[in-house]
Formats: sequence, C-alpha cells, structure tokens
Amino acid sequence: MNAETKEMEVRARLIAKNGSVRAAVETGDLAQFQAVSMVEALVIGLLNQGVRKFLGVFGHGSTALGEVLSIYEAAGLLRMWNLRNETEAAHCATMLKWHYKETAAVVTSIGPGALHAFAGSLASASNGIGVYHIYGDETTHDEGPNMQQIPISRQGGFLSLATAMGSGYQLHTPESLFTALRLGAATVFNPEFPGPFFLLLPMNTQAAILEDCNLLELPEVPRFVPTACVDQQAYARATDLARSAKAVTIKLGGGAASCGAEIVELAELLDAVIVPGAKMSGVVPYSARRCMAVGGSKGSICGNFAMNEADLAIVIGARAVCQWDCSGTAWKKAKAVVNFNTRVVDAGHYNRTVAVLGDAKQNLRYWIEYLKAEGFTPKTEVSTWLKANMAKKAEWQEFKRRRFAHPRLFDPVWGRQVLTQPAAIELAYRFARKKAAACYFDAGDVQANGFQVVEDEAYGLTFSDTGASYMGLAASGLLCTALADRPVYTFAFSGDGSFTMTPQILFDGVEHGARGCLIIFDNRSMAAIAGLQKAQYQNTYRTNDSVQIDYVALAKAVKGVNALSGGYDSDSFAKALEQAYAYDGLSLICLPVYLGDDELGGLGVFGNWNVGPWCEEVQKEHHRIGL
Repeated sequence: MNAETKEMEVRARLIAKNGSVRAAVETGDLAQFQAVSMVEALVIGLLNQGVRKFLGVFGHGSTALGEVLSIYEAAGLLRMWNLRNETEAAHCATMLKWHYKETAAVVTSIGPGALHAFAGSLASASNGIGVYHIYGDETTHDEGPNMQQIPISRQGGFLSLATAMGSGYQLHTPESLFTALRLGAATVFNPEFPGPFFLLLPMNTQAAILEDCNLLELPEVPRFVPTACVDQQAYARATDLARSAKAVTIKLGGGAASCGAEIVELAELLDAVIVPGAKMSGVVPYSARRCMAVGGSKGSICGNFAMNEADLAIVIGARAVCQWDCSGTAWKKAKAVVNFNTRVVDAGHYNRTVAVLGDAKQNLRYWIEYLKAEGFTPKTEVSTWLKANMAKKAEWQEFKRRRFAHPRLFDPVWGRQVLTQPAAIELAYRFARKKAAACYFDAGDVQANGFQVVEDEAYGLTFSDTGASYMGLAASGLLCTALADRPVYTFAFSGDGSFTMTPQILFDGVEHGARGCLIIFDNRSMAAIAGLQKAQYQNTYRTNDSVQIDYVALAKAVKGVNALSGGYDSDSFAKALEQAYAYDGLSLICLPVYLGDDELGGLGVFGNWNVGPWCEEVQKEHHRIGL
C-alpha cells in the first residue's frame, strides 16, 4: 500500500468518525488544506451533498475513481453497486430519486458505456429528476485520439452532448471541481425543474493532485427557498376569469405532486373538475366527486370531456407535452388559461394566459385566500357542469367494468383464450394496492392501459414515465428495492419488448438483493405501435416477430429468481401474484395476453395526437383553437 492510499484511508476514517467533512475539519481531526487527488475531492464533494450511493459499470476510463470509491466504501461512507448495463444504472438512479427522493450518481467509463447511460438520462431529463452522471472522458492534452472517445476532431465532444441533454462540466483541471460541484448542486437539487448533471472526468486529470485543496471550499447543497408570486394583478385577473367562467377544469402536471389539498379546495370554490396527467394519479383521490380520470391523447371518456368542454383551463405544474393536451387540441372551448408554473417558458405555453410564477403550493394557497376574500364559497350543490362530468365519469367506470367483466378473449397467436391486458393489469394493480406495494409501469401498451386503469387514493405508489416513455425503465427500476434506505415491495409492469431491452434486472436483482416482482405481459408484439399503425394505415408492419421465448425458463436459468407462469385465467394469475409476493427476493411472472381487434381487449383512445398522417388535421385544429 502506497503513502497516498494510506492517507486516503485516514481521511475517510476521520470523515466517517465525525459524520461529515465540515465536522471533521471543525473538530481539528482533519486539516482544512489537504493534498488530494481530483477524484477523491470529487467523492468528498458528493458526500458533502448527501450523495452516498453510486452505481454503474467500471472501465478503463474510471479506474482511479473506482479506487477512491473502494476506500471510502470500506470506511462506511458510501456504497457502490456494480451493474451489468449502464442504461440500467441510469434508470435505477432515476427511479431511486423519483420514488424514494434519494440522490445517486451513475458511474461509467468513456465511450460506449457513457453513451448507454446518457441515453438512459433522457428519463430523468424529461421528468425533472435530479441525478449525477460521472463519465470518463478524453485526456485534456489532446495527444491523439483516446480509445472509445467520440471520433471527431473537436474539443469537448461529449460535453456538447451533455449540454444538449441538460447541464454538465468537463473537469479539465483539478481546480475546476469546486465550480463543477456548485453547478451540479444547482441542477440536481433545483426546486423548479431538476435534471441530470454530467461530470466528465478526463483520464489524465482524475488522479492529478490538488496540493492545497480547501475541504471547506467544497460546496454543500444550497438551501432553496420556494418562490411565491406577489403580483396582485395576476390574482385579480385570474379571479375575474373564474367569476365569469361556467365550466372550469383544473389539469395537473408533475409540479402539482404536493398540491392535492389545495387543488381540492380550489375546485370546490370554483365549481371546477380535476383532470390528472398520466403520471399524476392519486394527487387528488380518485373517489373525490370532482376528480375525473386521466386526460390526453390516450385519456379517458370523462377526462377528455372535462378538457374539451371547459371555458377556463387552470394548469398546474405542467410542460404540456403533446399527449398531455392532445397536441394542443384538448382545450377546444377554453377562452383563457390560468397557469401555475415555476418556469416562464411553461407558464406562457398558451395564449390568453394569466401566468402565476413560483411554487404552486404557496401560490394556490394565496389564490384560495384571495378568492374567499372576494366572496367565493365552497359549492355544496351539484351544478350543471359538475353533474355532466359526474355522468361522464360514471360512463367511464362502466366502460372499464365491461372490459374487466370479460377478462379473456381468444388469441390466435396463443391458440387459446388468454387474459386481456386491461383485465390483467387491473387484477395486478388491485393486488398491489392491498399489499401497499408500489407499481412501476414500463412504456408502450402496458403503460397506456396502466394509467387508464389506476384509481389511486393517494400519491406516491404509482410511477409511469410519460415524459420519455423509456422502454425498460420499470424493469430496471425494480433494483431500487435493493438500494433504497426504506424500500417497499414493488411490481414492475412490463411488456415483453420492454423487458428484452434491459433484462439485466434478472442478474443484478439477485446479486444485490432486490425484493419485488417483474410481470411480463407477453403479446409477442409492440402492441402500442401496432395499434397506431392499424389506426392510421389499417396495416401493421414490422412490429412483431416469430421468435417464441419461454420467459419462465429464461428466468429459471438464473439461480435466485422465482420464475412463475401467470397462466391463462384470473385465478391462475392471482395465485402467481401471491406466490411472488411471498418470496423473499426477485420474482418474475410471465403472462400471455391478448392482442387483437376485439374492443373488449383494450381501453381505447379518446383524444388526438400530432403523429403520422394525423398531423395535418391536428395542426389545423390547433391553429383553429388558437390557444
């Protein structure tokens, strides 16, 4: 063991003994100025920000970092999980922050590994989730092309990619670390719209020594105070609009997650109905009389009715992604919009908008008190507007009930009757709710049916990536049950296509002790895209193949995985769910599901979408509305 390693071990032990870097310095155990390598200073700096969980794949571009992590892990300060795929690491870190609010760092080498993780970072960027990404990078002396770097003659090639996705910093000199970590904290812990931050480590600067590194210069997480709107004119204008409106709809985005009580109270004051976005189930209890089901391009009968018929739209914390508002065509009768948002670009998304900038919870509370002062009172009677929406919700419930009451259909691929996806998802979802388990939904048909099925009474147990709709996110996210401080049992709902994108959970879940269940809804097709092709062109093309895969046998090949067949009926599937939940480890259930034209086999589409041959008509409608 060399002298540098011994000194590193001493620093790690002293930081662990005192509980933090600052405490170790202030007690006098650790000198404020130290000779440390850049990567050790990076690790100390991340610990300073509460980042104690690292996951990924090492390579020749990250060996120096790996050595530091090994010593600090031995001191009990952090944990590194070695995985088999960098995209899996990015997905797991995203779900760890989304579900458990724990910030992790994804570690990769240079080149292909970094590109895998970079692709996975799209989910955190799209959903506003703060994650650190640490990649090896080409050397700064530019002595010639480094193996696996992006092969172009341009300085900072990977940095240009990183800044296109979010924010990043190339640690070109060791002393640049302090600025990099300050910018990283401002991105990863941003209260408005966080995202991934990319720390790029050139191979020649990683082990370079900062001779007099000031440990107290390493930035901590700044305290971000939520901002409030104090513009009285904004509230006055919003109140005038509400007073003259006859049909008010409140639509929720990701920024409304903590605003359930305020939204319910506001809806009562304004005689409004509430439509959640696809990933916002449970912010307002589904059973609440003013809560409709999801709205948007997939949407629901009641959710889309509430949007289509509203003369005033109140938008809370949304980016208005294409499917969220049917590519700008859902607000067909809205004369104005009141938009609560933290970002100017999102607050001003629509014309005829009163923008209320800042923290939605605070600003909603302020507007509620303003409305009360202006004479608004809770509506006890059932108005014409509420009655019409309640009738549509009853229609939607009956629409779903009919499908759940006919759970099996004949499928020619399977040569027998099998469960439909809506019925199977509903059964698994109800089972999960009885067990207080979490549900992660993967992309595609499973996701679309999923957010139409769920009827959450509280927020925080259903997670659906409708931002990036990234295939494999749910399966990889199961690994969170091995990483989280206080994990809950989790069911990952995944199509066969999504699972085969990132099947590494079978190996890494066993290796690291995941406890959850992956349900593969197998229709041997990309059902969401096949359905889109058929709706647009009355034809399907290259959205399935003839390969027959026995996923149960595949899972059984991995010692430690509880591999189960879901069978072909509700009783068999329910039995498999019970067996999975009782197993102390990772389970996999493979369930054949129906794919075909029978209307009872799906939950339908109730909105427009600006894709393919529909674009001209949808764009024309968007411009007609002019919102």
